[in-house]
Amino acid sequence: GSHGLLVPRSAGLEGGGWSWMTFWQPFMSMGACVYLGECSSKPQSLKFYHGMRVLIQRVARASVMIEGHDTQMIQAGLVLLVGVEAEDGPEDVQWLTHKITQMRLFNDDEGKMNRSLLDVGGDLLVVSQFTLHASTRKGNRPSFIKAAHPDLAKPLYQQLVVSLEKAIGKAIFTGVFGADMKVELINDGPVTIWIDSRQRE
Repeated sequence: GSHGLLVPRSAGLEGGGWSWMTFWQPFMSMGACVYLGECSSKPQSLKFYHGMRVLIQRVARASVMIEGHDTQMIQAGLVLLVGVEAEDGPEDVQWLTHKITQMRLFNDDEGKMNRSLLDVGGDLLVVSQFTLHASTRKGNRPSFIKAAHPDLAKPLYQQLVVSLEKAIGKAIFTGVFGADMKVELINDGPVTIWIDSRQRE
């Protein structure tokens, strides 16, 4: 069997508790500080991978032009920019679907954000966006090494689209994975929210 140790989970990871971690995993999570020269004399907490990242924008209307010609348009609803990381899976899709469709982002009769996308029957436009996983820690060129390879990212992106369609009970509009796209929108509010499925927030 593999050798390892029990480590505490973050409270955001399935309610806390303990996880089995093999000896090499802390180096993957924390970085090989010995080689990078970034070790600290203070105890370091283990860092976990981020999940699927979604930038949510409440819009009055929006559109995406694909490869300069094919255009998808929505009226009032949400625009989702979706970035997939290498460690993501179906459980991230499930959590995001529930959160996106149930989150109260739309105004009620008193002007307070008390209504969800389901409550108002709003539209959805979903666009893949690997740059949400950019790292700007070093240098001036963003690194996208944390973004999932298309072989993994595209199926998960498609699963999210299907799951969202099922949840709201109508067709949603999308860009084309990996295509050159131009997104136009009128942000209503403005309301812009960033969520991460692994952090559960």
